[in-house]
Amino acid sequence: MRRLGQGIQLVSADYWSNFNSSVNPLNVKVPQITQPRRLITSRSARYYTPDPLVDHHHAHRLGPNWLTATTNGMNTSAEFTALYNSINWDNGGPNISVRTFNTDGSMNTNGYDVANDPDCWWTVSGCTVPKLQDVNADIYKCPEPDTWGLFYDDGPNCSHNAFYNFLQEQNLRASMFYIGSNVMNWPYGAMRGVQDGHHIAFHTWSHQSLTTLTNQEGLAEFYYTQKMIHLATGVTPRYWRAPYGDVDDRVRWIATQLNLTTILWDYDTNDWQAGDGVPESTVQNTYNEFIQMGNNGSMASGGNIVLTHEINNTTMQLAVENIPNMLKSYKHVVNVATCMNITFPTWSRPVPFPSLANLLRKTAWVRAVPPSTLPRAPGLRAQARFLVGRHVFAQANAGVAVLMTVRGPLRFAFKSFPMGPPFLPSLYVF
Repeated sequence: MRRLGQGIQLVSADYWSNFNSSVNPLNVKVPQITQPRRLITSRSARYYTPDPLVDHHHAHRLGPNWLTATTNGMNTSAEFTALYNSINWDNGGPNISVRTFNTDGSMNTNGYDVANDPDCWWTVSGCTVPKLQDVNADIYKCPEPDTWGLFYDDGPNCSHNAFYNFLQEQNLRASMFYIGSNVMNWPYGAMRGVQDGHHIAFHTWSHQSLTTLTNQEGLAEFYYTQKMIHLATGVTPRYWRAPYGDVDDRVRWIATQLNLTTILWDYDTNDWQAGDGVPESTVQNTYNEFIQMGNNGSMASGGNIVLTHEINNTTMQLAVENIPNMLKSYKHVVNVATCMNITFPTWSRPVPFPSLANLLRKTAWVRAVPPSTLPRAPGLRAQARFLVGRHVFAQANAGVAVLMTVRGPLRFAFKSFPMGPPFLPSLYVF
């Protein structure tokens, strides 16, 4: 155990270092599969057996698909037992009860002070400011004015490539909240997300209401989803979203033990309801209202984070039809990591993201390229190189940034600057 400067007590900060993936997130190569080429289609992607080189989960004990991550005894594995026992549950954990459902499926609030909501239980009050000390604060809106925080829940799936193609054509990178069970079934979809430069976050293993799970079950939902995503992509997410938004300070405290941060939202399209008892036109009207807010000054003092899904053809088609108007109405349509200036949103082999400030300075999206394809700056041992528009940025060992303009013959220019906190480099723009 160690205590951070803010008083947050964590398990070993590098618990994820035990994850082992052969996938290099800076150079992802997604195997080809047969898949639909149109977004709206009655034909699903053909089921595929992943390449053994990237299909790691059979060599690891992981939870069963769409069941609580402890269902097959995962809570008794040596690695999980060590993780669970490293957390100070008795002296550090909050005294908050596990929630239950009523017979109609609603949350049972009998005996709970809903009016004062002492546990910051989002489901009953929409609370996004934790009341428990020493838990990571929620992210629920983008602070930059005129910004649409773009994210999609419930991926990946092999039938979503047409949607990813559209995002790529629009030069958009979203926050993708992947479900662990889906990543187990469709690892190539998660690899595509990393390859395209999306912000990879997660949405738990089995998409259950976490306040109704025990401490052990909740920890397993976090841990094994992180592990599965790492096995498939080489990155370990640091950010997550609660299914149905069902989070309270007990769940936040468990997440904080893994130094995870909860991302919620402040506007909901309810797109997942379209065609399921709710007319598609109703969801479209909601989109129209949110898009109009970008034109009428409602977002002049701060941006939003809008809840949307990549769950089926209807939700993806709604996104495709509305994104052009988003881009016209908002100055910035960016993923949550970028709008919050989180430049390294994953653990291990971190894939860098541009801060919003860099985007505002008209730097292009940071796209990772293999170091072997780029010239080495003379006299510097660069740790990593990234293509930034038509410039190459190299983060060097000695805290020197190298920006090389790629126009005809390569010319080198050097600029020294103080490096920021670990893993938070600045980008010098000429």
